Amino acid sequence: MVKNIHQFSTLTFDCYGTLIDWESGIWDALQPLLMENSASHIDRITGLDAFARIETAQEADTPDMVYPELLAHVHRHLAEQFELNTQPELDLAFGASVPHWPAFADTADALRTLRKHFNLVILSNVNRDGFAASNQKLGVEFDAIYTAEDIGSYKPDPENFSYMLKHLQSDLGVTHEKVLHTAQSLHHDHVQAKNFDLANVWIDRQNLKDSDNWGATARVDTRPAFDFYFISMKEMADYCEAHAKV
Repeated sequence: MVKNIHQFSTLTFDCYGTLIDWESGIWDALQPLLMENSASHIDRITGLDAFARIETAQEADTPDMVYPELLAHVHRHLAEQFELNTQPELDLAFGASVPHWPAFADTADALRTLRKHFNLVILSNVNRDGFAASNQKLGVEFDAIYTAEDIGSYKPDPENFSYMLKHLQSDLGVTHEKVLHTAQSLHHDHVQAKNFDLANVWIDRQNLKDSDNWGATARVDTRPAFDFYFISMKEMADYCEAHAKV
């Protein structure tokens, strides 16, 4: 049973939704399509819900497709679902939008605090260049970065977690029991984290524990257990500082 967060040496992070505000980034990147079609009837909840379903299916169908190309396909399918007119230029611009997605306001300071106590590792569903652009907003250098482009599949495929655990051992000498997986998405991260018997931290930025707002994340039928729960990265960093050994 997990009792002390400092029994772990390494935090493995999902990035988008946990450190980067991907929902705001996605919604902002959809605005040109909505404006082009005067589609004011499509609100944020509707748009993000459709994105979650279409992106999940696209990742499962084309696991080796690089993320900007995948996003361009998602954009085209979103236009089709909502019966909107799109052009290749709009699809490609949406696909290239990841570098413009903002970091959450608390992320950089929280990561700098956590860096004092843990190795920091990324397990992300984007490509290497996309994460490199986002990393400029995160304020720290990570000890290891594993992307869907490296692995050839997208979370929640179990191969992504197998790859991460194997490479943590070979790259950093970190064993399974020293890993604490930290993420917002139940669908992408926490279901498989518990399947792999990883300790986990739920960063519930959507306040999903007390609501039904799944945002841009696919729904799961049964919510997995979690070892630690915080509503923000700041809350997690403050907790780690308060419980650090003097």
